[in-house]
Amino acid sequence: MTPKRPYLLRAFYEWIVDNSMTPYITVDATAEEVSVPRQHVKDGRIVLNISPTAVRDFVMDNDAVSFSARFSGAAFYVYCPIYSVLAIYSRETQEGGSFPPDEYAHLKPVVKAPSLMAVSTTDEDEEAALEASENTSPDEPSPPTKTNKPDSKTRPFLRVVK
Repeated sequence: MTPKRPYLLRAFYEWIVDNSMTPYITVDATAEEVSVPRQHVKDGRIVLNISPTAVRDFVMDNDAVSFSARFSGAAFYVYCPIYSVLAIYSRETQEGGSFPPDEYAHLKPVVKAPSLMAVSTTDEDEEAALEASENTSPDEPSPPTKTNKPDSKTRPFLRVVK
């Protein structure tokens, strides 16, 4: 059977809006593919006002909740996969529903993030790497640069290792 979360989310949303209340959702901001303004995340979660007057281009389907909204005056496109939505409720009455976090455990995408590695380099190595990347087409991997032993002219940087 398909998960019931998207259907319950839409039902609660309609019920809250039909009763002239303000729908809020709580989102797990640490979940894969979530795009929310990070400065408003607390304890890995964010509460979002999804009322028709607060958002634009609102879409709530079986896969995600997405919309455009302003946060501290700046426009931001929000994307929350359905499995990241933990609850929906009315701001005025706190009535609504919450969802078990493991309902989508078997469906969550597995995305392997690139690893980061600290590397020391001299200014000369950094300039050579920049020149090499400018002379390389986007489809070709950039050539590796040498690492020297740390001295007074080296500074650490991060390199993406795939």
